[in-house]
Amino acid sequence: MHIHTLIDDSATLAALCDRMKAAPFVAVDTEFMRENTFWPELCLVQIADGNEAAAIDPMAPGIDLSPLLELMTNNEDVLKVFHAGGQDIEIVHNLTGKTPYPLFDTQIAAMALGQGEQVGYSNLVDQWLGITLDKGARFTDWARRPLDKRQIDYAIGDVTHLATIFPMMLAKLRKTGRGAWLDQEMEKLADPKNYATEPADAWLRVKIASRKPDVLGRLRALAGWREHEARNKNLPRGRIMKDETLADIALHPPKAQGDLSRVRGLSASWAGNDIGARMMGALGNAEPMPAEDMPPRDDRKPGMGKDGALVADLLKLLLKIRAKETNVAPRLLARTDELEMLAAGQRDGLAILEGWRFEQFGRDALALVEGKLAFAVLGGRLKMTRAEPD
Repeated sequence: MHIHTLIDDSATLAALCDRMKAAPFVAVDTEFMRENTFWPELCLVQIADGNEAAAIDPMAPGIDLSPLLELMTNNEDVLKVFHAGGQDIEIVHNLTGKTPYPLFDTQIAAMALGQGEQVGYSNLVDQWLGITLDKGARFTDWARRPLDKRQIDYAIGDVTHLATIFPMMLAKLRKTGRGAWLDQEMEKLADPKNYATEPADAWLRVKIASRKPDVLGRLRALAGWREHEARNKNLPRGRIMKDETLADIALHPPKAQGDLSRVRGLSASWAGNDIGARMMGALGNAEPMPAEDMPPRDDRKPGMGKDGALVADLLKLLLKIRAKETNVAPRLLARTDELEMLAAGQRDGLAILEGWRFEQFGRDALALVEGKLAFAVLGGRLKMTRAEPD
């Protein structure tokens, strides 16, 4: 594979992307910093197609990234391969409003091949190629320039190994007949809705011990205000106000701005400065949460009770058995909340009762809930037995 040095000019990048348009896939990775900003700061992009690989410097003065972004989001002939690509995809979405498509995530694929639920990249490389990666450059400051050769080699290695592993992984998925299992997972990962964060929905991320409409109304107003402040200043949300402080103010709202000097977690200066005034304005405009916007209760699973909880535990045991038998990561087969909803009597809208999940797990799970399947110990080993029809 031909390895380029760091690409830091528009013409070389455009030529690279033009060549890669003919590739069946490209492996992609990014390096970024987000500790001090609201938006992740893109510091490096690595890309490989099996024939050549390069690191691209998005911080280079005057560089035009549009050919790269076009390849990522508007060329459906080239599959984009990531490993645990959620944050990489988020960065592309922040830049374009679109997500890379079509895409393939090797961490999700590893679950279908029984290699663990969240296998790390280093473990993936070790499992498939027998190579132990040098982790020394992992925690480097990618925003600092110039980057040295070791940093660039480390970064490009991420995609050269990925470009080697992907065809091997794809061949095994086809051999086991599990490639189709992943189609829905990849479509969900590529859904732009996963990466569009609306200020009006920011309150959903904040934990609060109340379901009172007035409290949740204040929480929504405050979280939306903080989101705007953080975006405008390009600062992490916690630098504006920590979640705990935000929730505390929603629960115990100050009557006047001067009271902010006594709020734990806020600087005393908020009692008289502009940001404190803006926060009080948001608080003053808050309205109680309408009934239709109220979050579902944690105990929304009807009829769960003690018996339902026992059934859910049996379903979890069944999941472990089935996952071991099929050599698939349990989380790919079913989520815990789905098992609890099934145990509570819900049948509609559960992924485990549809498609390949139903064939591999859902049918038996439903049979267990309906009393048509039971556990027995035979010869010292746990077995599943089907009830004889009446």
